[in-house]
This record gives sequence, structure tokens and C-alpha cells, in this order.
Amino acid sequence: MLQKKKSKLLKRLRSGLSKSRTNLSYQIKNVFQREKITDEVWDDLEAILIGADIGMDATLAIVDDLKKQIKTEHIFDPGELKEFLKKELIKELNTCPNKINPSNLGDISIILMVGVNGTGKTTSIGKLAAQLRGEGKSVTLVAADTFRAAAIEQLQKWAERSGSNFIKHQRGADAAAVVFDAIQSLRAKGSGVNIVDTAGRLHTYVNLMEELKKIKRVTLREADGIPVLTLLVIDATTGQNGIVQAKAFHEALGLDGLILTKLDGTAKGGIAIAIQQQLGVPITMIGFGEEIDDMGPFKAEDFVEALLD
Repeated sequence: MLQKKKSKLLKRLRSGLSKSRTNLSYQIKNVFQREKITDEVWDDLEAILIGADIGMDATLAIVDDLKKQIKTEHIFDPGELKEFLKKELIKELNTCPNKINPSNLGDISIILMVGVNGTGKTTSIGKLAAQLRGEGKSVTLVAADTFRAAAIEQLQKWAERSGSNFIKHQRGADAAAVVFDAIQSLRAKGSGVNIVDTAGRLHTYVNLMEELKKIKRVTLREADGIPVLTLLVIDATTGQNGIVQAKAFHEALGLDGLILTKLDGTAKGGIAIAIQQQLGVPITMIGFGEEIDDMGPFKAEDFVEALLD
């Protein structure tokens, strides 16, 4: 059953990464079909990897390691480079391994979901809630984005769709007060998972960060031993701009993990490597489609297989 579920997830991942795979595999195939390994092969490979948003530092490290390996292994045929490249990509992705699985947090836990508007945060909350409900957990969606118009209504629809409980205050209410009430309810029940939707846009970026800091302070204070996980949702299509955003959130809140969304909408899936390299925060989950089950745990081996094969 578990293997069948994994195969289904990998199939969806491959479909979601089709744009990136078509773009990257085609170019790499052309390079690796050369007659011999030359400086031009390395230059072209560097250009391809950088073009896939893997990032300059990671690309140079990958190519440098490849050069050392083929010298040690006495490799002369470019056609043999692909397997070495796959291993290097996996190694780079595993420099910041994902040790977090939201579904394995225990009987009682709190997940703070943060990110700017438009990244797919609310959708990711709904998908995560559905997965946790499928595992038999009691889930409550907490509407702490009281600023944005329709945010409460959108989250409530996801609560209904996923079969989750729902806690809200009126629009414009103190977001930290919503979180406070939700934690008291969680404590009274003694088990379950609270997934907190937070604001992604206030009048200024400074106001947004101060609001989120307040929410996290209240959460940690009231949790008092209940595990708290802070996850940032990043839109893969924003490329390097997403990394800039992530750095700001990490500095303000101290992130535990990242959810990388909309991988099906970009041909530059290599951004996953750049994100981990520059942030030092693991990618926890990835989203790659519109269906409710088009999100799953991030595994470097599966990601590289879906990206290149």
C-alpha cells in the first residue's frame, strides 16, 4: 500500500516537473552526446545549470566535483556524465536534509504557515490538512489572516473540503487573539493539529513582519510544550525573488522548513537547490499541481529522478 502511494506521488511529481524536465533534460542530453569531454562541455553544462536557477555557487561546486570524479574514475565519454550529475544534484539537495514531516509531529502540534500573498499558502494549508485528515488526525484551520479581504472565507472553504475544524474571528480582529483562542481549544481537546493561516500582506513589509513576530511570540508562549513548526510557502516561479523573501522571513521568524509551490508552472525547477544552498533551511514539502493531493514530502532522490529522467 505504501509503495503504491509512493509510486502515485512520484508519477504526479514527474508530471508536475514536466516543464523543468523537458527544458533541462533536452539541453543536458545535447551536451552529453558530444564525442569527448572538453572545456566546451563544462562551459555549456554550467550555463544550463545556471539557466535552470540552480545558482552560481551550487553550479560551480557541482561542476568542480564532476571534474574531480571523472578524473578519479577515468571517465572520457560524456554519455557517462549523467549518472554522476544526478548524484551531485542529490548531494547538493541533501546538504540541508529534510528531517521534518508535518504528519509525524505527534498527537498534538501547531503549524504556523507564513508567506506573501500569491504563493499558494492557503491552498497548501488545504492540501496539508487533507493529508493529515487522511492519516486520521484531527485538524483545525485557524484564520489568523484577518487583514486580507476574503481570506477567512477561502480558508473556511478549505476546512470544509478537507473535513477540518475551523476557528475564526471577525475581519480586522487581532490575529494573535485568534491564535490564542485556537491554542486554548487545542489544549482542551488534548490532541490534534492546528494549522494557522497568517497574513501575507499588510500596509508595509515592516508591519507584516511585526505582526508575524507577535503571532509567533503568542504561539510559543501559549503552546508551552506543544511542538510548534513554522513553515514558509515559496512560489517556485518567482525564482531569485523568492529567495530574497525567504531570507527576510527566516531572519524575522526562524523557519523550520519550506514548502515550495507551483513547480508545475516553471521550467526552472533547479531553484530548489539554490534555495537550500542560500538559506540553510530544508524544503519540507513541494506542491506541483492543482489537485488536493498534488503535494508531498520533499525527497532529494525522487526530485532529481523526476527532474532528469
